[in-house]
Amino acid sequence: MGIIKKIIQEVKFVRTMKRMLSAVEDVDSASTNLLPDDIERIVDKYPSNIAFIEDEREWTYREFDDYANRVAHWALGEGGKPGDTVAIFVRNRLEYVAVWFGLSKIGMIPALINYQLRAAALAHCVKISHAKLVIVDHELVDAWDSAKDKLPDGLLPFGAFGKTKSLNSFDEAVATQNSTRPVRDIRSAIVAGDVFMKLFTSGTTGMPKAAKITHTRGQYYMRGFVVASGATSADRILMVLPMYHGTGGLCGVGLALATGGAVIVRPKFSASSFWDEAVQYKATMFMYVGELCRFLLNAPDHPKERAHQLRCIVGNGLRPEVWSKFTERFNIPKVVEFYGATEGNISMINFTNKVGAVGRTPEYMRKKSNGDLVKFDIETNTHIRGEDGFCQRTEVGEIGELIGEIRPGETRYKYEGYEDKKASAKKIITDVYTKGDRWFHTGDLLWRDAEGYYYFADRIGDTFRWKAENVATNEVAAAITERKGVTQANVYGVAIPGYDGKAGMASLVADQDLDMAALHKHIEDALPPYARPVFLRISSESETTGTFKYKKTDLVKDGFDPSKIKDAVYMADPSTKQYIRIDAGIFKKISQEKIRF
Repeated sequence: MGIIKKIIQEVKFVRTMKRMLSAVEDVDSASTNLLPDDIERIVDKYPSNIAFIEDEREWTYREFDDYANRVAHWALGEGGKPGDTVAIFVRNRLEYVAVWFGLSKIGMIPALINYQLRAAALAHCVKISHAKLVIVDHELVDAWDSAKDKLPDGLLPFGAFGKTKSLNSFDEAVATQNSTRPVRDIRSAIVAGDVFMKLFTSGTTGMPKAAKITHTRGQYYMRGFVVASGATSADRILMVLPMYHGTGGLCGVGLALATGGAVIVRPKFSASSFWDEAVQYKATMFMYVGELCRFLLNAPDHPKERAHQLRCIVGNGLRPEVWSKFTERFNIPKVVEFYGATEGNISMINFTNKVGAVGRTPEYMRKKSNGDLVKFDIETNTHIRGEDGFCQRTEVGEIGELIGEIRPGETRYKYEGYEDKKASAKKIITDVYTKGDRWFHTGDLLWRDAEGYYYFADRIGDTFRWKAENVATNEVAAAITERKGVTQANVYGVAIPGYDGKAGMASLVADQDLDMAALHKHIEDALPPYARPVFLRISSESETTGTFKYKKTDLVKDGFDPSKIKDAVYMADPSTKQYIRIDAGIFKKISQEKIRF
């Protein structure tokens, strides 16, 4: 690249960064300007614009606000007051955002519960939310009933968006309420640094935790992608991600609610109907997570996959091996990839279409960011410190943990944590670069290049060591899914008697007629010896969260023992150089260290 072209690119980059910072410069923890104030201003500016679309139903911004006002008056009538929590156990619906918007107008705190939860996990989330009222989707009553005997006393549940036999009717109660805005004085004692919403972690390694989202955090989420994506009031955002999650429910919804655009609400993601919906509803943008894009790429050709009006997609987790193929096949002009954790204080955004990068912080802008990468030892699960006792920054190209400095005086870099104080404390490390400094550690391993672009490598705990080498599960999964017939690969490490470290194992979702010999050759060609999975588990489906994050805890517990697993389990046989089916006899030999790898 010529020096002139590079200078022009850098000028454009800096200008865009300045515009993005300008969009959030008034966000302040001490401010009395709250997130519902922001939304009400958009309502007043675009009252006749379409705000939400679901099937044949449409709401203008005025209708959206009217419904939210009724929800606010209903909650007040039930004795709700600022600071109280209302749990929302509802699937993606036209009314979803209006419900939490209405509660926020009177200072009540919505807790968005994962609508896929059941029994103990559902009861756990409701309990740790400290909710007094619960809104239950009529389609989820059976799930609600499965948790009944584990729920805390004193809850008042309401059945919503359809008739239920066992619960009071939310619909009937709301329909009788006044649609005028509740007086703002009700929320006058609240400042932007107070809690506005409770979201929950995905629960990939245990029970979910409730993350406290302040008004300031919500404002960053909802405004943060407008400049990067170029969103306007003419945009229509296709929402197939669950709206109980920050990526879809705040970041994606925010692209519309910050600009006067529309949200196309779909009940869930479907690879077979995705392009039909994008064309039918004239979507111009959609929110993604990486596996969603992989599913679409692995799907058969669709007659409408290039007949859409999509100009930009926004999300996270789009892996490099999928990125270029996805944008080329489906004619997607712009990708805005970002990094962020629900409860964290560090985020990054890639608005330059740099394939694979989650964001960029060039060295000349480093002091304006609170993030950094520090050396991490995955064997001991500790940060590597120098003789002075402080952490060490990684070199260019070196993988390390991403951490975010906690700066109490700066709103963007505060750390609110979880409802559980002990869980919050575990995410903080101290004395990183100076005595007494405090940093949020993300649990994510990244690396950066010479231009300051950052790339996701793996989660701490997912990366493992085998034969004295570090194995990044994401890289192994990416290589395996390049093989035709393999739809998904969930990679993890399992212990083998007589060996240090962990051997690689991959749970695959694959075609029934998968050629195991050809797969073995593909893996041998694609990966170095230490990274090749020793074991394979062939499944019909993979257990994921609502945002397609793989669950590994149970897989690791099962290991490669065929007596614990209904799926077919294979071993890379050292003698035949092929994957062979593991039976009780082979498992016994491995356990007795009679088979060596």
